[in-house]
Amino acid sequence: AKIVIAGDNFGCGSSREHAPWALADFGIRCVISTSFADIFYNNCFKNGILPLVVSAEQLKLLLDDADRGSNATLTVDLESQTIKGPDGGTLHFDIDPSRKQVLLEGLDDIAGTLKSDPAISSFEGKMASDRPWL
Repeated sequence: AKIVIAGDNFGCGSSREHAPWALADFGIRCVISTSFADIFYNNCFKNGILPLVVSAEQLKLLLDDADRGSNATLTVDLESQTIKGPDGGTLHFDIDPSRKQVLLEGLDDIAGTLKSDPAISSFEGKMASDRPWL
């Protein structure tokens, strides 16, 4: 399984980077919960893991789907921002557009910043000419 369906406040008490590292090493690509510890949530993105926040009702539906056994396949489609259940039912989820792009393109923080290099260079050039004393 590449998806974990978890209870409230998943990642609470985890040792910062180590919890997402362990999940990634185990092949987990997505964790679905009603809430996450902040540090864990942010570190998931840095490790290529999609942490999805869903409502309690949505979580119950997903857990019910997972209880169906080995035929209970859930599909998370980041591009369309949907979770498809084994019966064909679909749930929609929200995600910050910049974080979505980072995951879709497999970028880390540095590579994501470098995508803005032309704008950064332009800004630095303008600042140097407008405020040479800085």
